[in-house]
Amino acid sequence: MAENRRKPEGSAFLVTKDINTLLFDFDGTLLDTNELIIQTFLSVLDEHFPGRFERQEVLHFIGPSLEQTFTAFAPERTAELTEQYRAINKTLHDELVTEYDGVAETLRLLKNRGLKMAIVSTKRGASIKHGLELMGVGNIFDVIVSLDEVKEPKPDPEPILLALEQLNAAPGEALMIGDNSHDIEGGQNAGVRTAGVAWSVKGEEFLAGFNPDYMLQHISDLLHLTKEEVQ
Repeated sequence: MAENRRKPEGSAFLVTKDINTLLFDFDGTLLDTNELIIQTFLSVLDEHFPGRFERQEVLHFIGPSLEQTFTAFAPERTAELTEQYRAINKTLHDELVTEYDGVAETLRLLKNRGLKMAIVSTKRGASIKHGLELMGVGNIFDVIVSLDEVKEPKPDPEPILLALEQLNAAPGEALMIGDNSHDIEGGQNAGVRTAGVAWSVKGEEFLAGFNPDYMLQHISDLLHLTKEEVQ
């Protein structure tokens, strides 16, 4: 799989080193699926709503669940559009996704420290697992909370609280990491600390507007934010 190169830029954090639980969003945070998502949405929307949606508008659809997105402008066709989206997305997936620089290596280092680690995503579980296998990190995460396991996706706290319960972790020792407002707001609603990722397709400035506790310039910044060894 092609790797999307992003060089680390030195980051200074005022931290207490008491974070031992990491909750990761998936799309746009660990795996660069942005072009995949954009092309899939454009394919579906151009067929059913020709000329209505441009690429820039589609960026707003990255993050929410498909149900949340399609219900907002075509509630009577949500199921139909969601099914078509998933079929096209599956066909294009492996061709269009790329790995962010340093993600797989950093995840292994964090795992070796004994940190509790989970995926908390608005994506379906099978798609998450396929992406993790492509990255070679299918055995890293203790828990995967996907759209399949919850009634209310992020920014509702339900998926984050479920991940904490399954990890036997307390909110005060956890960090939610993501590229979208839903990740930051979901973490805040669940009472955990939050970290935005500067490589968000919506831009660092956009994400900073939701007041995350940290802004990661590179995935390896997590090595400075977390406990060096968890007993």
